[in-house]
Amino acid sequence: VSDPFMMLAFMSLPVIPKLKITDRGIVDVDKFDFKEYPNLKKFADYEITKNRISSSVPPHVKYMRKLELVDYEPASDKGTFRWYPKGILIKRLLEQHVTDMVVKNGAMEVETPIMYDYNHPALLKYLNKFPARQYTLNSDKRKFFLRFAACFGQYMIKRDMTISYKDLPLKLYELTHFSFRHEQSGELSGLRRLRVFTMPDMHTLAKDMKQATDEYLEQYKIAMKWMKDLDLDYEVGIRFVRDFFEDNKDFVKKLVNLVGKPVLIEMWDERPFYYVMKFEFNVVDNQDKAAALSTIQIDVENTKRFDITYKDKDNQDKYPLLLHASISGSIDRNLYALLEKAYKDKLSGKQPELPLWLSPTQVRFITVKGEYVHMAEEFGSKMERIRWDIDDRDESVSKKIRDAEMEWIPYIVVIGEKEKEGELTIRVRNKGEIKMSLEDLIKEIHKKTNEYPFRVLSLPRKLSVRPIFVG
Repeated sequence: VSDPFMMLAFMSLPVIPKLKITDRGIVDVDKFDFKEYPNLKKFADYEITKNRISSSVPPHVKYMRKLELVDYEPASDKGTFRWYPKGILIKRLLEQHVTDMVVKNGAMEVETPIMYDYNHPALLKYLNKFPARQYTLNSDKRKFFLRFAACFGQYMIKRDMTISYKDLPLKLYELTHFSFRHEQSGELSGLRRLRVFTMPDMHTLAKDMKQATDEYLEQYKIAMKWMKDLDLDYEVGIRFVRDFFEDNKDFVKKLVNLVGKPVLIEMWDERPFYYVMKFEFNVVDNQDKAAALSTIQIDVENTKRFDITYKDKDNQDKYPLLLHASISGSIDRNLYALLEKAYKDKLSGKQPELPLWLSPTQVRFITVKGEYVHMAEEFGSKMERIRWDIDDRDESVSKKIRDAEMEWIPYIVVIGEKEKEGELTIRVRNKGEIKMSLEDLIKEIHKKTNEYPFRVLSLPRKLSVRPIFVG
């Protein structure tokens, strides 16, 4: 196997006009000019050095506690967390959005056990490829392991199914709320790397490589939309066996051209894993660490290992190819990426914020006096499919505004005598103060959020009776 990530693929000439393009479109990473791609340079350096350990507390850890989203659970194992109401709201919205995306793409949702027989013949061979990752337990004189992916249960379901070539491509999907990986203690770092996490996992059976690459391309586009919906910057890593690349150059070029920028490539002379190719969309955080979110693999090994077959036109059993896809990657890690991006925004002079559809409170009404609480409630009652609350505390208006800004509230509306006339003065995060009617405010928020799932925040609307979770 050649050295990892020692080449950089470039397939789209307009992106870097000054770059001398070889006929294969690949440039050695040490010969590439990263001047216009500093984030890609950080990603390349991270992959080459393999330094996974953080030397200080990552910014997202401070934010996740300050905003009362997530916190460490000292009564549990390292790398496990407690989720507060605001955090669980964000988590559930992310889960619902990725589930909606894959079901719309034709995936069938299932649910499978979280523990499996350690000595199951097929599973044992698979486990040996991932040593020292398992949590194990004993029951009725049998040894079990806690799953570290949704693969196992979906393999078992597919093995027992009767599948025709007419059914392909066939997709099963599970949102695993509890996946377990016994990661090294020194590499545990907030929400970037955990021991218990939520992972949306889809597996697609394809009859041949043409169907597999066609499906791969469509799922790749869905993953790109996911990153766009979260407004995340990302770098692309693609890893494949050299023979696969030689046979599928046009396919690889399509992937690179879709993102419209250079990507980092790891080329293998021989296949070291069960897949011949995978891509990863990686975010680079404020400590110059990279973390993979979206990913898809083309698996050429496990349908044989688990005896997953389909009937071809001649009614003969054949082994399909298998795509492993996590359109979002770990849900927990997505929140890490959002909070790290918010910190980068702060460093660049912007106010940190979350996407509007994920903001726990989208509109905060601030009452000048207690007598205006009823008016705020009337305004709020008209805001369907919008999360709103009221700061009715016995505090000054300036302190209430300051506290709302510290919570990253997207829209802050002060309610007093003037607001009886119908026009509202609204503080819009990162835009300043504007005047708008309640109806126009509702239309604006709906326009920005209607394509996304919605949930109600499970906290009291009035801040005066809202508990404090993080002291």
